[in-house]
Formats: sequence, structure tokens, C-alpha cells
Amino acid sequence: MASHLFKPDKHLPLIAIIRGVTPETVLEVAGILVEKGFSLIEVPLNSPDALISIKKLVDHYRTDLGKKLYIGAGTVTSLSQAEAVLATGANLVVTPNLNLDVLALTRQRDCICFPGVVTPSEAFSAVSAGATGIKLFPISMIGLDGFKALKSVLPENVLTYPVGGIDPSVESMLPYLELGASGFGLGSALFKPSMTMADISNAAESFVHSFSQCVEQLK
Repeated sequence: MASHLFKPDKHLPLIAIIRGVTPETVLEVAGILVEKGFSLIEVPLNSPDALISIKKLVDHYRTDLGKKLYIGAGTVTSLSQAEAVLATGANLVVTPNLNLDVLALTRQRDCICFPGVVTPSEAFSAVSAGATGIKLFPISMIGLDGFKALKSVLPENVLTYPVGGIDPSVESMLPYLELGASGFGLGSALFKPSMTMADISNAAESFVHSFSQCVEQLK
């Protein structure tokens, strides 16, 4: 089971979703994120030449994989895609839906996996199948009330990551953290292909700062 390989207390619980990154810029973008404290980096498969970008990251950060860093793919929707991702040496798979075949494969390969779920049935199926954690996507469909209800029935140790529309502000993150969210998946507010490296650096710093403020308020 791959979930034992991931120690959530050892990582900033923010998954960087760098959709649209290219092989030409991926190392520079990831370098900024790692410097700011990110250790979970996801290249969605609908990015240009995503597998090439993932392989470049895996090769560059190979000695830190599974220790300090988890690098891999998002938007993994089929078993064949998962096979291709794992062939790069990636150790992170994130899906927009619950695909039990993909989840089973990641477990076999000691790769952590965060499947996308919306309903309690999907959430419990993911947990039973050994998901490392669950991606609540899109969180706009679930909302705070839905998330509160779901958390009330899930086992306390299940890692939950709202994804979709999270901003780099205390106001955006704190309500979910107060209800027990483990962290977040961060998309276009953190990275867009049109952003400069300075923009990405500023966004990453803002997310880390706001998350730290949230943690302090929750103490």
C-alpha cells in the first residue's frame, strides 16, 4: 500500500498543479516552487508534452523522490495513462475522478495517489481501495456545508484536499481548514502559462504565507 510512504506531517500540504507548463520551462517553474517550500508537484496530462516534462522533473529531482518530493501527473483518467506516467519514474498520480484500476496500479507501484471524488460513496470507495488521500473536486460543487457533512462521516485519518478556486488568502483557505481539510490543490491562482517567473514566485510565496497564517490561527 503506497499511502504508508507518504508522511503528511513532513510536507507542506499544498499540491502545485502546473497545468500548461512546457518542457522548456518546467525545471525553472518547479525550482521556484521547491524553493518556496512546495514538495508535491503535479503536471496535468493535458499540458503540452506532459510526459516529457514529468520525466525531466523526475530525472532532475531523482535523489529526493519519496523523501522530500513527490512529482507526477494530474488529469490521469485511464489505466494506459497511469502506466505511461509511472514509466517515467513518477511517484505521484492525481485523478479528476475515481478510477479503481488506476488506484490499484499506483498501490502496486508504490506511488501515492489522490483520486478526485465528489460524493460520500466515491470518497468511501477511494478510502477502501487504499487512496493516499482524496481530492475533493470540484470543491465548488461540494461547498463548505457539503465538506462539513462529508468530514463528519469519514474516518479522522483520511487526508482531504479541496481543489478548485482556492485563492492565496486566509479567507479562501481557513474555512476549509477549520472543518478539517488536510491541505489544498492549487491551480491557476498559483500557475498559468502566461505568468512570468516573478509572478509564479510571488504567487507561491503568497500561498505559503497565507497557509502559515491559517495554521497559526488554528493553534
